[in-house]
Amino acid sequence: MTDQATRSEEEIPGKPTAASRTTLSHIMTGNDTNLLGTVHGGVIMKLVDDAAGAVAGRHSGGPAVTASMDEMVFLEPVRVGDLVHVRAQVNWTGRSSMEVGVRVMAERWNESTPAQQVGSAYLVFAAVDADGKPRRVPPVIPETERDKRRYQEAQIRRTHRLARRRAIKELREKRAADGIGD
Repeated sequence: MTDQATRSEEEIPGKPTAASRTTLSHIMTGNDTNLLGTVHGGVIMKLVDDAAGAVAGRHSGGPAVTASMDEMVFLEPVRVGDLVHVRAQVNWTGRSSMEVGVRVMAERWNESTPAQQVGSAYLVFAAVDADGKPRRVPPVIPETERDKRRYQEAQIRRTHRLARRRAIKELREKRAADGIGD
């Protein structure tokens, strides 16, 4: 790799958090329910992945694939008729990966109350080129104090993800060396 290629890789201009932030809204129907009569968690997870994928693609300027769902928390049930708003933004970026934070809000169809938070999630996306190989992403530029907090929290989650992977790998290697199979 030439010095020019290295320099151009390092000079990807950053993008502010607001540049890729999005909201996906969807009315929940009877087709979305589980056996308890509330909206199936998998339906909400798909909406979360869809919104996060749109944000990751928008921020990275091209295709991005879900690498992991770090955390999905369901706070309240979602019901048929609720208008669900899935709000997503890039919290942190690495070389080719991005953490996208998602907040799930629901407006109750039969109540005149403001939308309430019913879930949240953190997903990691990897930007890929046409051959499916990782490609660089622009750095995210946190704009508000809330964005800066989310950026710092995302760094903590990344550190924990990497430490967990290392610990599991080391445990498996030790078990294999001790002749203990799965």
